[in-house]
Amino acid sequence: MPKRGAAGSDERGSEAQGTGEGPRRRPTINDIARLAGVSKKTVSRVINASPYVQKDTRERIEAVIAEHGYAPDPQARGLAFRRSFLIGLVYDNPNPQYVVNMQLGLLDGMKGSGFELVVHPCDRASPTFLADLRGFIERQKLFGVVLTPSVSEDERVAALMGDIGCEYVRVASVSLDAPAHMIETRDRAGGEAAAQHLADLGHARVAFISGPPSFRSSRERREGFETGLATRGLTLEARYSQEGAYTFESGIECAAALLKLSPRPTAIFAGNDEMAAGVLQAARQLGVAVPRDLSVVGFDDFEIARRLWPSLTTLRTPTREIGRLAVERLMGLSDEGREPNDRLPVLVVRESTGPAPKS
Repeated sequence: MPKRGAAGSDERGSEAQGTGEGPRRRPTINDIARLAGVSKKTVSRVINASPYVQKDTRERIEAVIAEHGYAPDPQARGLAFRRSFLIGLVYDNPNPQYVVNMQLGLLDGMKGSGFELVVHPCDRASPTFLADLRGFIERQKLFGVVLTPSVSEDERVAALMGDIGCEYVRVASVSLDAPAHMIETRDRAGGEAAAQHLADLGHARVAFISGPPSFRSSRERREGFETGLATRGLTLEARYSQEGAYTFESGIECAAALLKLSPRPTAIFAGNDEMAAGVLQAARQLGVAVPRDLSVVGFDDFEIARRLWPSLTTLRTPTREIGRLAVERLMGLSDEGREPNDRLPVLVVRESTGPAPKS
């Protein structure tokens, strides 16, 4: 059986009958892609009349096809259309607002396309994780999947996608794959901005609450934070570092431990807004005034950041926009390698940060 390409067209060339000049090999989809200077996936879209190809690119590919007499294998094309018009969102994330925002972004990008969204929550720690994921994709005959942290950071998952021939896009804090398969969120830059903001307010005793170590974003945000402190001549002391779980409850627990230290930190950077909300709760319980006695910074800028009291200074990440771009890349609506202009986390200063207390 011929191997299918990204949109189901064949990669196998077959031999033409003699033309008086002896038999010659018919061109393959790989030949057409090389001659047209595009990806095999783009050629497949043109063959299958996808609307998601720019006019000049389509015309260039069609001209190469006509010149070389390329024709896809009808049997292979028939197999392609057995695939569903379903796109999967695969996640293992304790933050429900992240999942909701990502879903909204995917739905934005899919609007009017004829595709529908199905979601697959999973547990990377489960011994049946990979088997369950394979079963989900094969049962649904998915067109492709969008992988979010921490699933996106698991190289076993990327290998599985290649093994079963499923198109995918990974959302992660650093680049882990070819540009066509990646949306990079650059979390390290956000951590650096948080550190510099607090240092510029005069804070020297600063603390950090990380997310779980299974998330690459936890490490990236911490390393960015330490880099930002170093640019201001500061360091993150080991006693001012706590490991959370990206949950509200872990934010309370970690902040309570930090605020009972002597001397206690005058500022805390929490790895996401849920934990930052927990920090504010712990501060209230212990009678620590924010921002007079303690400044707090979060990460994400979800709805909760604006609804808290005091409102939360945080790093805004365009999760919904990232979701839209990820699914457009999966469907071929966006150019490979293009990234959103507002991809970098942006510091949003609100009421939870202020000058370091005089002591």
